[in-house]
Amino acid sequence: MAAFVFNIAKGRAAHYASLPAASDGLVAVLLSTAQADATLRDHDTLAAVLAAANTEATFAGYSRKALTGVTVTVDDTGESVSVDCDDPSWSPTAAQALVRILFCYDPATGSGTDAEIVPLVADDFALTTPTSGTVTYTVNAAGFYGAT
Repeated sequence: MAAFVFNIAKGRAAHYASLPAASDGLVAVLLSTAQADATLRDHDTLAAVLAAANTEATFAGYSRKALTGVTVTVDDTGESVSVDCDDPSWSPTAAQALVRILFCYDPATGSGTDAEIVPLVADDFALTTPTSGTVTYTVNAAGFYGAT
């Protein structure tokens, strides 16, 4: 599971993951520098995250990834909900240190702005990346988000 849920998304991540709009979706954003959790979690948009002391990893081979295989599982017996997805991966051509991965809701993929993107959860992704090959973030077996 994620290291933390952004304050703006508490209780809403499963809702965002299950929305059926044709142009919305979840995206993964990599950070090469990040604020402390207590500060980072207070930002309400991706624009606010990036305007603060956080740097998006944008070196060659890194870009935002649309998450695929997104599933929302409601467990009535266990009184919980979880959100899972396929493991996102990148093929870097230049080395860049990574510190965090953000899972965000984009209400207008391809045409929106960072001010519209809602950060949902963040997780540690401490890695000094290779200059070739594939870098994969392995999503926890229980999913990247859970609520009880």
